[in-house]
Amino acid sequence: MAVPKRKTSASKRNMRRAHDAVGVSAMSTCPNCGEVMRPHYACAHCGHYKGREVVATGEV
Repeated sequence: MAVPKRKTSASKRNMRRAHDAVGVSAMSTCPNCGEVMRPHYACAHCGHYKGREVVATGEV
């Protein structure tokens, strides 16, 4: 069974983890109301997705 001969230093460990950070999610604008929304999601403000209302909201 393969086992490490030496303890991995904090520097080496942190360099390996340098690319594991969570990035900023992409955002787009709703074509119906102009609010900022996540792509491929129904708009949280007006409830529209792909030009039709899919979620009934109390606004607009």
